[in-house]
Amino acid sequence: MNTINQTTLHQSRGVERIIEGVATSDGAGVKLTRVLTGKLQHRLDPFLMLDAFGSDNPDDYIAGFPDHPHRGFETVTYMLSGRMRHRDNAGHEGLLEQGGVQWMTAGRGIIHSEIPEQKDGVMEGFQLWLNLPAKAKMGEPWYRDISSKEIPEYITAENVTVRVIAGMSNGVTGVVTREETEPMYLDIHLPVGASFSTTLPATHNAFIYVYRGTVKVGDTLVESHRMGILSNTPQADGVTLTATDDARLILIAGRPLNEPIVQYGPFVMNTQEEIHQAMDDFRNGHFA
Repeated sequence: MNTINQTTLHQSRGVERIIEGVATSDGAGVKLTRVLTGKLQHRLDPFLMLDAFGSDNPDDYIAGFPDHPHRGFETVTYMLSGRMRHRDNAGHEGLLEQGGVQWMTAGRGIIHSEIPEQKDGVMEGFQLWLNLPAKAKMGEPWYRDISSKEIPEYITAENVTVRVIAGMSNGVTGVVTREETEPMYLDIHLPVGASFSTTLPATHNAFIYVYRGTVKVGDTLVESHRMGILSNTPQADGVTLTATDDARLILIAGRPLNEPIVQYGPFVMNTQEEIHQAMDDFRNGHFA
């Protein structure tokens, strides 16, 4: 693992507000916390949803997510612990394991299932929905399994470990890039007292989600299981985080599409007419 000297920032973004998330269930009864909800889609464009799941009780996750459709966006599933089997009607199949990522572009339409492949133990991770630009919503579906060992990592002089799933941080390029939305997706592990800095384009919306410990952004504490929406401060060139105890978090940023967002369940398009078409196409078997 490479040791990296962090970029020195002129000014860090602050925290605009803190979000607690809503306990819910999805699929066949999987218990999860919906952190990024529909009310935040425009503020955090191009991101549509973030679910955090984590339990050592099989009853909370074992039934998984049987066959269901998607159109018009991408799903990014990051597995901290556990095993999940993906199958879809385009003939793709893969096993998502600890530390790995499943990146799926639904495009014009895909039907897939995500079923746990374990009977006990902890299942923990995140699923992020990333919007597609209007010109790509009806594109070819695409899927990739990314194993843990494929994800670039670096460590700082303060022993902060950073996994770069997407985008670029301190000169390290992630495993996935996207031209339109330019997503950054980092998993950051900070020992107590350590600080971490990375640049962020001023154009990007950004947030953190702390899943262990507590971090400080400026004068604001963001505790475990909380999202901190980072302020869009034009003069800020990045963000600096300091761990008040051993902490782990994801940092996500992306360039907004600034296009209309119309969602109906698993379909995200730009107009109501396109939603009606998606429903008709699904009912008539055109996703097959």
